Amino acid sequence: MRLRRPQRPGTTMVESALIYPLVFLLVIALVVGALGIFRYQQVASLARRAARYAAVHGTQYSKDTGNTAATPQDIYDNAIKPYAVDFDPKRVNYSVTYGSGSKPFTYQTQVVNGTIVICQNTVTVTVSYQWIPEAMFGGLTLSSTSVMPMAN
Repeated sequence: MRLRRPQRPGTTMVESALIYPLVFLLVIALVVGALGIFRYQQVASLARRAARYAAVHGTQYSKDTGNTAATPQDIYDNAIKPYAVDFDPKRVNYSVTYGSGSKPFTYQTQVVNGTIVICQNTVTVTVSYQWIPEAMFGGLTLSSTSVMPMAN
């Protein structure tokens, strides 16, 4: 079988000159988008780690071990900073909020369907990161919030 040569040899070059830059931009956009998703997953993981650390190291931990309960700075130093290895520390922000102090159970009760229920205390940790994409100007703020019940 014989392959035919195009009638106009310049047609392929013109088509390539139009299509190749678009394909290149599409590939770059896909790579940058994938990096953004990866960074968001890292931020979400940091929020979960910090919330778990805060939930486990509350007043019950202090009572059982004799150590002090975790402060927001302790949570950052032990649960966020060691795992944010490729983040710029200046662009990482966090907040820790306890429902009613750092005790596992509150003594407030609620009536749910006619039953009195003791409410369990929660800790909420929000981690945000100002991400500057590698191929774009400006930046995006990636933020994740994790809520966990306080442990006994």
